Amino acid sequence: MSDTDELLRDILTQCRILAVVGLSPQPQRPSHQAASHMQQHGYRIVPVNPVVATEGGHILGEPAHASLAQAAAALAAQGLRIDMVDCFRKGEDIPPLAREAVAVGARCLWLQLGVVNDAALAEARAAGLWTVQDRCVKIEHQRLLAGARP
Repeated sequence: MSDTDELLRDILTQCRILAVVGLSPQPQRPSHQAASHMQQHGYRIVPVNPVVATEGGHILGEPAHASLAQAAAALAAQGLRIDMVDCFRKGEDIPPLAREAVAVGARCLWLQLGVVNDAALAEARAAGLWTVQDRCVKIEHQRLLAGARP
């Protein structure tokens, strides 16, 4: 196993509450498919989608939140915290999300396949977060923990 695989395995094993920024309510969308897969494998999904949140909606049976800060506050009321901020947003949208991930005490900032922002990752890494970019959480989970319930 490579060092990268070992790090990804550590992240996927230790980060159990995932705030999914840009989670779509549409089942055919990649964000929905990835989050659904993770939920089916025992991860808690916390949708961050301002449009759905404004309508008071839910995605995958969980209430949607307008921002990471609101999601973190809702979890804190339950004695929980966000472990991973999983981003399905454009690379240019990532810097404020990286700062919010640090502010809410997340352990990991994960940028999905096709999402790249080196400066934002460096900022999150400097604050002590694990960082991953241009990788799909579902694909990596299937590859590294297939058949396992971390």
